[in-house]
Amino acid sequence: MNKVLYNVTVSVDEDVHKEWLEWMKEVHIPDVMRTGMFIENRICRVHAYEDGGITYAVQYLCRSMEDYNLYQSDYAGALQQKHTKKFGKKCQAFRTLLEILYEQKYPFADINPN
Repeated sequence: MNKVLYNVTVSVDEDVHKEWLEWMKEVHIPDVMRTGMFIENRICRVHAYEDGGITYAVQYLCRSMEDYNLYQSDYAGALQQKHTKKFGKKCQAFRTLLEILYEQKYPFADINPN
């Protein structure tokens, strides 16, 4: 059974991006994690040409496709609606689901040799 990475790419209007980022860290991501369907998460800044907005990739890792499907059927709608109610058209999201076929972690990869 392969893990699944749920990636939500969000373009956020510059005038609300700081508020959005704090809300994601303090409210939305904790709500998502409380569903019990995901085992880790991260927010990444996408560095690309941005026309009037700042782009982020919000990633959630789950143990299986079954966990992801349960999240979608039981939780996603209400959580996405809460996000839309808070930020409306100030955020545009694109969702991608990735099945992890292979991964390898190297020992001491986080140690800076310099």
